[in-house]
Amino acid sequence: MTPEDRAQDVLAPPARAGIFLTVTVRPGQEGAARDALADVPGLLRAVGFRIPETRLSCVVGIGSELWDRTYDDVPRPRHLHPFEPLEGGKHAAPATPGDLLFHLRATRPDVCFEMSHQLMRRFDGIVDCADEVHGFRYWDERDLLGFVDGTESPTSHVAAVQAALIDEDDPAYVGGSYVIVQKYLHDLTAWDALPVEQQELVIGRRKLSDVEIPDAAKPANSHVALNTIEDPDGTERQIVRDNLPFGSAGAGEFGTYFIGYAADPGVTEQMLRNMFIGRPPGNYDRILDFSTAVTGCLFFVPPADFLEDPEAFASPTSTADADTDSGEPDGSLGIGSLRRSGT
Repeated sequence: MTPEDRAQDVLAPPARAGIFLTVTVRPGQEGAARDALADVPGLLRAVGFRIPETRLSCVVGIGSELWDRTYDDVPRPRHLHPFEPLEGGKHAAPATPGDLLFHLRATRPDVCFEMSHQLMRRFDGIVDCADEVHGFRYWDERDLLGFVDGTESPTSHVAAVQAALIDEDDPAYVGGSYVIVQKYLHDLTAWDALPVEQQELVIGRRKLSDVEIPDAAKPANSHVALNTIEDPDGTERQIVRDNLPFGSAGAGEFGTYFIGYAADPGVTEQMLRNMFIGRPPGNYDRILDFSTAVTGCLFFVPPADFLEDPEAFASPTSTADADTDSGEPDGSLGIGSLRRSGT
C-alpha cells in the first residue's frame, strides 16, 4: 500500500468550513480515550453518509504526552515530541495544552458542527476542551488581513503526498503525518492603518494579484522570505497548509488558525524559528507586529487504521511483553475486534 492509501484525510481539498477542536484527556481516562478514538471512524461515517456531497472529513492527531500515557505498547513515532515554544527578541510562540486534535472539514458549517457535537458526546467525561475554533473560507481564499493565504502549499498531488505523508522514514507509520497548529489574533486597527504598499512588503506579495514580489525588492523580514525553506542543494521544503480565518465582529476578535501538515515536523519548526527568532536572529517576521500567536501544539497523525486497531502496530517485542502480562483479558481489544469485523 502507498502512503496515501493508509493516510487519514490529511490531503482533503480545502473546504468552505472547518472546526479545530483541541482537547486534553483527564488523568485516569487514557484507556477510555483509546476506546473512544476507535469509534471516531464510525462517527465520521454516520455523520458524513447522510450528506455525502459536503465531503466531511475528520483528521485525528495525538500529542506526545498522551502517546506516552496511552500507547506504550506500540512503537513511538520517530519525530513525535511536545511543541517547542519560541522566545524571540520581541515575539513569542507559546506552547499550550493539547492531547488530541480533531480537524474537521466540510463544505457546510452545520455538518462540521454535527460532527464536533457527536465527538464531544462520545468523549464526555473523558476529555476537557482546551480550544475550539470555527473557521470559514473568506472571499477568494484570503485571510482577514486581506491577502491570499496558502499559495505556497504544494500545487501538485504528488508534491503534497511527499510533503505531508510519512514514507520509509518511519516504516511502522507509513501514511502518517505530523501537524502543528497555532491560533493567531490580528490587530486589524494597526494593520489597516498601514498603506497597502507597506502591507505588501510585510507579506512579500502584491495584495490584489497575489503575485510574489521579486527577490531584489522583497524585504528579508517579509513573511514569504522567512517561510521559504531550502535544502543545501536548493530543493524547497514544503508543508501542506489548510489555514482558515475566524473571528467575532462583536467581540473585536479577528484571527487566522494556522495548521500545517508535514512528514517531518522539523520543516514547520524551522519556519517558525525563522519567524520568531529571525534569520539571522533578530530579523523576525514583520507580520508578528500585527499577529500574535496565542496557542501552539504538535500532534502525530497516525495512519487511518491505527485508531481502530493500534495493537496491529505493536512490535513483536511489545506483543510478547503483553502476552506475559497478568493474562487478564482486555475488554477494549475484544471490542475493537468486533468493530473491525462490522459486528
